[in-house]
Amino acid sequence: MKGGKSKTETRSSKLSVAKKPAKAAGRSKAAAKDPNKPKRPASAFFVFMEDFRQTYKKEHPSNKSVAAVGKAGGEKWKSLSDSVRSLISVDCSLCI
Repeated sequence: MKGGKSKTETRSSKLSVAKKPAKAAGRSKAAAKDPNKPKRPASAFFVFMEDFRQTYKKEHPSNKSVAAVGKAGGEKWKSLSDSVRSLISVDCSLCI
């Protein structure tokens, strides 16, 4: 093979990876978090789930699965009407 490239020469050129330049060290630091910052209030769904967990555990004492409680709570939340959901959100806003 006159003038042709060998297999090793073509492989090395195809497989070579261009390296990215290193990032600047000054930008890697995150802003410091304030430990005294208050937490956001719980949403209406989380307020609903607090009550639902208690009732679900009373009805199903042998069930220890967190996923089963979450799925049942999600289905119950979806089946609630908008008026009931709005009552829960009003109760939630009064707790603040």
